[in-house]
Amino acid sequence: MQRRVRPVLFVAAGLAAVGLLAGCSSGGTATPTATATKTVTAAPSSSAPTATTSTSAASSPTSSSGAGAGTAVCPASSLTGSIAAGSGGAAGSTYVHLVLQNTGSSTCTLQGWPGVSFVGETNGTQLGNAASEDRASAHPTVTLTAGQKAVAPLKITNAEDYPSGQCDPISPDGLRIYPPGSKQSLFVAATEYTACRSTAVTVLSVQALVPEGQAAD
Repeated sequence: MQRRVRPVLFVAAGLAAVGLLAGCSSGGTATPTATATKTVTAAPSSSAPTATTSTSAASSPTSSSGAGAGTAVCPASSLTGSIAAGSGGAAGSTYVHLVLQNTGSSTCTLQGWPGVSFVGETNGTQLGNAASEDRASAHPTVTLTAGQKAVAPLKITNAEDYPSGQCDPISPDGLRIYPPGSKQSLFVAATEYTACRSTAVTVLSVQALVPEGQAAD
């Protein structure tokens, strides 16, 4: 009996050893995998994305607008419009400066061409075509602190130079002005000019806004 038991014990011991080796192999594979998974999960959330997102958000507005991060576009409610003397114009036209002043308390920006048209008939009816845009003019981003002004040179062609039937002349009440990108408008009284009701001609041409003192007709 003893001779038969010993082989069984050796076999059992061998099986146990194989089981232990298998257990070690399985445990060794699971442990590194779990550790690696924790490391991969923890590393990105603790550093990389946060730093990249923060840097991008801080730099992009400054480089694209030329103003400080977070500087907003000037809303119509923070602007007032007026007309200032320009170069006087050439034969058949008059040049004036369309002025937009930041009357708000916060710094803001303007960039591009304002929408301009004559209005009249005491009810804001648009008279003729809106101003064409002089796309050859400089169009920088203009940063306005409280009280500062941006200027857009405006060419007004003499309506009297057109045949009456082609122009259908009328005395306007003033100008309707849309700041760039705005759906709200400003009104500037301008009764000293003559508008054309007809859309067969365009008597207004506007350049882009530039800082006050840098306008060139």
